[in-house]
Amino acid sequence: MDKPYLSIKNWAEDDRPREKVLHKGIASLSDAELLAILISSGTKERSAIDLAKDVLALAHNSLHELGRLNITELQQTKGIGEARAITIAAALELGRRRQQPDDFQRLKISSSKDAADIILPLLRDLNHEVFLVLYLNQSAKLIKHEIISSGGMTATVADVRLILKSALLFQANQIIVAHNHPSGNLQPSSTDKDLTRKLKDAAALMDIKLLDHIIIAGNNYFSFGDDGLL
Repeated sequence: MDKPYLSIKNWAEDDRPREKVLHKGIASLSDAELLAILISSGTKERSAIDLAKDVLALAHNSLHELGRLNITELQQTKGIGEARAITIAAALELGRRRQQPDDFQRLKISSSKDAADIILPLLRDLNHEVFLVLYLNQSAKLIKHEIISSGGMTATVADVRLILKSALLFQANQIIVAHNHPSGNLQPSSTDKDLTRKLKDAAALMDIKLLDHIIIAGNNYFSFGDDGLL
């Protein structure tokens, strides 16, 4: 016999997510309980906790995978409409932005890790390829970052002329380029290597130095510079 549906408001007070936050702190909540607060209310058949568990199941109970779901994908869960999907997506985006340095501009980049710390939060959750450029001054301080192009699941096109045009516009002496591999494969393709050589040679003609090309795959990164490919 199926267990009868019980609304959260009929649960014991200590088991209700909002009351639990007040009594025990936000860190005491499970992933499903945190998500239930965003969802706010359930349906006639399912509580907010049940809906939250369904959303997590859609992401294989991985917060990393949850961050990669778009609004349309979130709505595949019965009971999650557009408004709730937007609320979840907005919370995840805030989490991503929180990982970025407060003083984003004028950071000094002295290693591939410094660059990856900036780039990872921007690219790791995307399920399509994006090509991004960091523009630096002579002291290797960040002037600006810019997304040059967005592509499909397997490739994006980076226009060398556009990258160098922007570098001149921002008065950048050095650049770092990056793109993500949604497949999770960290290794550079032959196309990645060809583009890197072409960009390095073209930049050198304009006295602009290509410091690195970084590939993002999940929470990991590959550095052309560290691997001796520049």
